[in-house]
Amino acid sequence: MKLDRLIAKHRSLGRSEAHRLIAAGRVLVDGLCSLANQHEIDRFTRVELDAEIVQSPQRALYLMMHKPAGVVSATVDAGHRTVIDLLHDPDKHTLHIAGRLDRWSTGLLLLTNDGRWSKQLMDASSKVPKTYVVETDSRIPSDAVAAFAEGFHFAAEDITTQPAELVLLDDCRARVTIHEGRHHQIKRMFGRLGCFVTALHRESIGGLTLPEDLLPGQWREVMAEERGLSARSKICCSTH
Repeated sequence: MKLDRLIAKHRSLGRSEAHRLIAAGRVLVDGLCSLANQHEIDRFTRVELDAEIVQSPQRALYLMMHKPAGVVSATVDAGHRTVIDLLHDPDKHTLHIAGRLDRWSTGLLLLTNDGRWSKQLMDASSKVPKTYVVETDSRIPSDAVAAFAEGFHFAAEDITTQPAELVLLDDCRARVTIHEGRHHQIKRMFGRLGCFVTALHRESIGGLTLPEDLLPGQWREVMAEERGLSARSKICCSTH
């Protein structure tokens, strides 16, 4: 919503009066005077008019979790424990998941109530790299590196995966970096090579890397400098 629209709706002041008040410097946005009618306002923004609160900011949450195996990447599930169940925060009901992991996959999971941030991370056009360590039930073939770099065509969706980086760690273990997130993408790519994925662990999303001291089931705040966005209200949360 634009600032002038929010002010205009306040006490039914109207758009012309809103413009006059903004131009007079009587409107504060997050504590600072704003003279821009088209200043973009979201639900995390504090807006005041002559020291009267027009909009109180909602609490913004940016969390990272070390997802353990067996827990579902969902906000609600009738039959299984979810990642939300692992959180101890009064506002956890506002969260959604940025980049799900399968039930038995592990590693870095991001949760937020800021849709712009999650879209920035997960939108295919952003091409944010996501890195995984993969274990397979059989030897990974020698031509796998070239195959991942070339991409795989999946006839069911009529799509070809974007070039991915594969680094062989040993006969049945590799590190994979992709820039998209199609349904069961990594498992399907290895399946095309005749390998069944027995373990999948996400190490990083973009510049966010799972901390070594964050144990399975633990979580912590993603700091403003880590998420690459302007700082919002400080978040306090447990790390276990």
